[in-house]
Amino acid sequence: MSHSHDDQAHTDKLVQSVPIQGSSSPSGPRIVDSSDLLAGHSSLLIRHLAEVYRLQTTRQGKLILTK
Repeated sequence: MSHSHDDQAHTDKLVQSVPIQGSSSPSGPRIVDSSDLLAGHSSLLIRHLAEVYRLQTTRQGKLILTK
């Protein structure tokens, strides 16, 4: 997936600004509310191991992660 430098800067800023909440167990997975990640948008880009993925919501309120 191709994306502009501006998109990457926006994504980096968004990721840095999202508060991460710990689970009740120190060894458990972290919990992040989807509304904090999406910040009012219907989709966002996630960079993982030099690949870019899109996380988006459907009209039914489900999440879809695509490469």
